Amino acid sequence: MCGFVGLIGAENVSQTELEKMGSLITHRGPDDTRYYSDDICKFVFKRLSIIDLEGGHQPLSYENERYWIIFNGEIYNYVELREQLIQEGYTFQTSSDTETIIAMYSAKGKEVVQHLRGMFAFIIWDKEKKEAFGARDHFGIKPFFYREEGDSVYCSSESKSLMYLDKTTKVNNGSLQHYMTYQYVPEPNTIAEGIKKLEPGSYFTKKMNEPMEIKKYWQPTFKPVNSDFEEKKKLILETMKESVGIHMRSDVPVGSFLSGGIDSSCVVALAKQLNPKIKTFTVGFERNGFSEVDVAKETAEKLGVENISYTITPDEYIKELPKIIWHMDEPLADPAAIPLYFVAREARKHVKVVLSGEGADELFGGYNIYREPQSLRGFSYLPHKGKDILKLITQKFPDVKGKSFVERGCTPIEERYFGNAKIMTEFQKSMLLKQYDPTNKYTNVTAPIYARVKDYHDIEKMQYIDMHTWLRGDILVKADKMTMANSLELRVPFLDKKVFDVASTLTIGDKVTKHTTKLALREAMREVVPEHVLMRRKLGFPVPIRHWLKDEIHDWAMNLIQESNTDYLINKNYVLQLMESHCQGKGDFSRKIWTVLCFMLWHQIFVEGKYDFNQGKESKSLVYV
Repeated sequence: MCGFVGLIGAENVSQTELEKMGSLITHRGPDDTRYYSDDICKFVFKRLSIIDLEGGHQPLSYENERYWIIFNGEIYNYVELREQLIQEGYTFQTSSDTETIIAMYSAKGKEVVQHLRGMFAFIIWDKEKKEAFGARDHFGIKPFFYREEGDSVYCSSESKSLMYLDKTTKVNNGSLQHYMTYQYVPEPNTIAEGIKKLEPGSYFTKKMNEPMEIKKYWQPTFKPVNSDFEEKKKLILETMKESVGIHMRSDVPVGSFLSGGIDSSCVVALAKQLNPKIKTFTVGFERNGFSEVDVAKETAEKLGVENISYTITPDEYIKELPKIIWHMDEPLADPAAIPLYFVAREARKHVKVVLSGEGADELFGGYNIYREPQSLRGFSYLPHKGKDILKLITQKFPDVKGKSFVERGCTPIEERYFGNAKIMTEFQKSMLLKQYDPTNKYTNVTAPIYARVKDYHDIEKMQYIDMHTWLRGDILVKADKMTMANSLELRVPFLDKKVFDVASTLTIGDKVTKHTTKLALREAMREVVPEHVLMRRKLGFPVPIRHWLKDEIHDWAMNLIQESNTDYLINKNYVLQLMESHCQGKGDFSRKIWTVLCFMLWHQIFVEGKYDFNQGKESKSLVYV
């Protein structure tokens, strides 16, 4: 596990600048620093030691130094792949998964990505062909940022390393506009002009004097099968057992996050079968209704595992927020990111690796909103003209009971659903943003995704949208950044190729019913998960932002709005009106306000340069190869 910087054709970047770019991500790999450079390629590698394998240091070379690799992640089937390659006549100097990747590339070329099972972002440099090859894992668990300028390509695990080269960061107005809808910037764009993300399931090639070429190697596809439900349950349980087991390969202690829901409880229950002494970690708040600590402790007690909990105060939440935004790289206004930072901080005191339940909702149909198409099914029998008339009636009588229900029922899924976060409407964004572009609507993000699954059931369409927006833009970003901020490796057993292959065969009825979500997963886990969490409604990491904005953090929020130098982008009067209305109880505008506040804080850090969180602490060793 690590962080890396890779530069192809960047002769103008000095060794001092390269070292600075690496130092900005020291938290991702505090145990070791190594460099590689030739006349075209420059690599920086920051290592967090998880599996102590002899000779596995990076940048790592293969085939008499023809190939060089920097790799962030874990390949869970590397032992099997290595044995396969040995039988084919390939030799190894180490027993690392890194050398397995580069040897597989030597053997299979670009097809290497089809053989890998795990989480990864890597770059391979072929000195002989003067060609770079890079790839990102299927789901986007590990980050991969890049910038292309002329004949040069700059890559990094975090965009702050790439922003450093600019000296001044320019906000991408199109990205800012989408951020105000989604509470994150949808991939492949970022908030910083010129910096992009390599999308999940993609690889790139870069030859000198030719432009960077990006291709998809994997797309998730749902293939529901009407087969015996009991057999499906059995297969889910067996596959999850195997996935959790393979995700626990490590030479250091492995723990697990534990909330009050089935996802993390399932992971812990299966992990406990392999390590009865596994430690679990939970955080919460003192305010009633905003903590899962009690449920987590009950779950841990019934499973017979240790649970370590921590209670977050409003003061420390705000005190740590600037540093958290710095680690996040981009504005991400999910309040749950901050509790994740604190639970990772507590876990790091005990372990170097944690398991978590991300991805279960998207794969198995877990969000409550997925039940909406069933509740709106009656509207499908109405002709388009009838729906238009109903919508007109609700517009003329704004206080009519059930207005929202009717409007949703008369609106196609492609227009009403764009992921779990729905922060601002186009009208609200036009009031907020001084450079609002009416042609840059939220549907510009989702329309191409919907086009690929036009024959899917509406619930499958919602899952597909979330996998391509919410999961990769929010869930996995905060999971990676908040754990890496604490030099902690996070592993997600649900987001595994084999688990997805099983989940993709489930029918709508296997996932969502009138009374519950994730039906097949819940039933499959009945024999291992305590009864009190089987049908428990999902909470996640609830945060009392709507209460705090009226009281504990009100003054902080007002000061940030007034001090922020974002007047060229943001209509502050509109934000202040939202604050006043929220505090007077005229509505809950907390998520809208919080989204603006997180952007303003990001702007202070990365544009205004108000904070400097890089401590200048280098890794234990610096090696040049």
